Order: sequence, then structure tokens, then C-alpha cells
Amino acid sequence: MENLAPRPGDLEPIETASRDELAGLQLERMKWSLNHAYENSPFYRTRFDEAGVHPSDLKTLGDLAKFPFTTKQDLRNTYPFGMFAVPREKLCRIHGSSGTTGKPTVVGYTLKDIDTWATVVARSIRAGGGRPGDMVHVAYGYGLFTGGLGAHYGAEKLGCTVVPISGGMTERQVTLMQDFKPRIIMVTPSYMLSILDEFHRQGIDPRSSSLAIGIFGAEPWTNAMREEIEQAFDMHAVDIYGLSEVIGPGVASECVETKDGLHIWEDHFYPEIIDPVTGEVLPDGELGELVFTTLTKEGLPMIRYRTRDLTRLLPGSARSMRRMEKVTGRSDDMMILRGVNVFPTQIEEQILKCRGLAPHFQIELSRSGRMDTMTVHVECTPAAADDAARAGSAKELAHHIKSVVGVSTRIEVQTPGTVARSEGKAKRVVDNRPKE
Repeated sequence: MENLAPRPGDLEPIETASRDELAGLQLERMKWSLNHAYENSPFYRTRFDEAGVHPSDLKTLGDLAKFPFTTKQDLRNTYPFGMFAVPREKLCRIHGSSGTTGKPTVVGYTLKDIDTWATVVARSIRAGGGRPGDMVHVAYGYGLFTGGLGAHYGAEKLGCTVVPISGGMTERQVTLMQDFKPRIIMVTPSYMLSILDEFHRQGIDPRSSSLAIGIFGAEPWTNAMREEIEQAFDMHAVDIYGLSEVIGPGVASECVETKDGLHIWEDHFYPEIIDPVTGEVLPDGELGELVFTTLTKEGLPMIRYRTRDLTRLLPGSARSMRRMEKVTGRSDDMMILRGVNVFPTQIEEQILKCRGLAPHFQIELSRSGRMDTMTVHVECTPAAADDAARAGSAKELAHHIKSVVGVSTRIEVQTPGTVARSEGKAKRVVDNRPKE
């Protein structure tokens, strides 16, 4: 893999500013954001008043802990436009979630917000090794989901050539990669594995492709998966993080020269780590739930938004802004199985240890009597598809999960191509337990 460390002058000055300079900018912008929310969003005015706080109470960055949290349920309760801090006519873009678990969450952007979003995504692509003139194959979904258009605008802002193919049509994806020869792909890591399968199906060596950089986000993924993708394609694989409520992709990104966690673009998004049960702010370095306050958003400011993502904050390395570790799971998709906390990423890590298994899997939760049970549906590799090999792989995976995760689970090793593929975010958990 080529050395993609940035050249002198590639970075914005803020990316290497001192912590004191950054803190001064954050305090100034946080005061503006709190005032903007209070003065222009009836939701936030009511929420602050109920909590007995006023924007003028913020004297230091630590004073942010006095202010109430915002949750996804707040967006659902104010559906569709009840949290905006500008008149609807001032918005130039609406995005939203799928609403598969209830009412969708709706977010809005002013023209300035769109420019801010493009700027942080451009910064993220550059951090991943991208440069002006690169061709970027965007296989995130386009539409209300923020992934495709967020990546698109950021790549254009950096000066790249964008191939807006979106998700799906995997055979055509590979064909266009071979024909157009993009240097960068932006896609969910689970769909990248489907693309890898298609390279093999077409008899094409993925290491011969033009891809040098993969920027993967929208779902948790492990360093073991990173290694597999990097080895398969002879490319760099870096993580990008975001969520629509905060802005979309581009809230934080890994730097290709270190790959040691995602640098949060703290000039726009102020992070905290809290105890997910008590809400207490935890010091840097401790594992907890990630909370964000937006510092520059006009249309939909977010004050102490609980992401439900579990991570920890670390000092800056390649940039002076703090890093977050790769997300290990979510406080609201954590499975509790017979008293043990289990995350899909933990299961994925064990699957990747087994040479006879492919990294396509789905977890099924069910109930037998009073006991919850977990079945892992996973595929074998083509070379380990006979009955004896599949039985051996099932035994090996069950052993790893029991030894490392601490739960007994049933393993169903299926033939290649039978576990449902994802063209967007992977649906890792199917909960068939009866609703209480």
C-alpha cells in the first residue's frame, strides 16, 4: 500500500491548532449555539426553562454539563419540524431516517449547514488519504439517508470526481470500478464484503483493482475486518463516523497515516462521554456513551445529543483534535443474554478468527421456555463447504464465543451466498423473542 501521509500545507490550520486555541473557539461557538437554540427553537427554550438553565449560565466548557440531554425520542415527539431553529422556508435540504421502528427522525439543513457538512466530509476524505482530482466511487445509499449525499458533497468540495452509483447492482458496481478506475470507494463495510464476493464471482483479483482507499462508515466494524479488506484489495481502509441528527457522515474520521481512532472535528462538534445509566460526565479515557453538542449548525442545533454509541475519548495524534475509539456497540442495541452484555461486533471478531467461515452473519434471538437463546447464522467459505468442515467450523466458533464473550450459542453454518446480504447498513440482529 502506498504512503498517503499528508504533504505540508495540506491541512487546515485548525487541524493542528493548540488545545488552548481550540478550547477558546469551542467556548465562543458553544455560547452562540446555546443562544441560537434557546432564542429560535421553542423545543429548546422549553427544555432549558424546565431544567432551570439559561445560555448565560455557560461560562466554561465544563458548564455544558448543567444543560439537559437531547434524545432521538425528542425528534420523534416533535415530528416533523418541531425542533428546527429556523423557519422551514430557510431550509434547503431535508433528510430523515427510514422510520422502520416508529416515526422517522427528520433533520434539516440551511445552505450554510450544507457547506459546513461538505467541509467536514472533505476534511475527512483528505484525512483518509484522498486528494483533489481523485475519483471517488460513492456506494452509500442516496436519498433521505445522509450517507450518499454527504459523501458526494464532501468529495466535490475537496475537488474530486464523483461516481454517484449508490447501493445495489453489485455486478455493475464492479464493472464500473474496472472501467472507471476510481482511487477511493465510500461505502458501508458490510457492503464492501459483498463487493469483494462479486470480484471473486467474476474471477477478478481484487488486488488488481484501482482502489487505494476505502472510507467505511454507517455501522460498527472491527479491526479484523479492516485487515481482511486491506489484504484483499491491497488498499487502505479507514473509518468515518457520523449520524444524521448531528450532521451526517463527517463528524469524525480516521487519519490514514495512523489509523488509531477517529479524530473528531471539534471545531464543529463538541464531544462528551457519559455514564449511560447515570448521565454523569466521564473523564477522557473512560468507556461510555458518546454525546455531541453542535457548535455551528443553524437549521437543527443539537444540544447534548445522546448518540447511544459506546466509545472513549483519547488525546489527538495525527491531529490535535481528540480521537474517539472505534465504536464498540450501542447502548440501545446491546444484547443481554443470560446476564451477559453482547455486541454484534464481538461475534464478528470471533467469526473472523475461523478460517473456514466467511464474514457474512446474522444473529437470531429467540426464547426457549424462560431462557433467551442466540443463534449465529454464518456462511462457510467455498473451500470449507463439506459437512465435516462446516461442523468443525461451527464447533470452533461456538468455542471462541463461549471463551471470549462468555455465552453459549447455537451456530448454523450455511453454504456460501445464503446469509442475507446488505446493500446499506447490515441488519445484524433479528429479535424473534416474544414482546413483553
